[in-house]
Amino acid sequence: MLNVRHITKTFLKGTPNEHTALRDFSLHLVPGEFVTVIGSNGAGKSTLFNAIAGSFLCDGGEILLDGTDITYQKEHLRARQIGRIFQDPMKGTAPDLTVEENLALAYSKATRRILAPAHRKKDTAFFRKQLERLHMGLEERMRTKVGQLSGGQRQAVTLLMSTMVTPKLLLLDEHTAALDPVTAQKVMDITKEIVSKNHITTMMITHNIEQALHTGTRTIMLAGGRIVLDLQGEAREKMTLPALMDLYREKAGKVLDNDRMLLSEPTGESTEN
Repeated sequence: MLNVRHITKTFLKGTPNEHTALRDFSLHLVPGEFVTVIGSNGAGKSTLFNAIAGSFLCDGGEILLDGTDITYQKEHLRARQIGRIFQDPMKGTAPDLTVEENLALAYSKATRRILAPAHRKKDTAFFRKQLERLHMGLEERMRTKVGQLSGGQRQAVTLLMSTMVTPKLLLLDEHTAALDPVTAQKVMDITKEIVSKNHITTMMITHNIEQALHTGTRTIMLAGGRIVLDLQGEAREKMTLPALMDLYREKAGKVLDNDRMLLSEPTGESTEN
């Protein structure tokens, strides 16, 4: 499904601030796999997502999605096949447009030609049905501007916009981090339900180690722009926080120093997708 092969990315090359964010990085995902991504600040997590999404071109290597080489494909073309949700609930939506208008724009981009009408009346019933799945009452607020919704509601709408037409790959960039714990859990539950039902290949960045080990099917840990730990199956199921810290120190050669990550509280989430 996703093949990232030996990609490298260096910023500010040739200057005193030169920084290599990804180093000969390779990763393979099979269809339907749900991978959580953890690591200290500066480990390369967001850079990896930006590389896959096409926010910039890598210095070397290649990226294949479902057998198609997208290494040099422009970001807006990749967006037709890759859904992405950011930490900021306002990213990915137009706050001055209604819920229905935002859904219509996303649906139009994924299903019709660019010059086709963005919204057709027969789509309204479809959007309403999709909103009902969120169990947030948003089907009764389709004419409300997205900017007037709560953070959790906006993030749920963004999630729906990214998955109404099933993407080949879904990138979740700390998409619950800006929400309060109760709302974050609800959005996470909705995420897992949508991903599981539609069998979407997914990658999720999180600073919550407990969440990383109990969500999806696989966990990778980055340090210095490379994968230092790749956990799945029984090894992942039995992994404890202290054991993970020890493994990280052994593989990365340093202690995990991200306080935000270390202070993350257990979520009590199910191991189901």
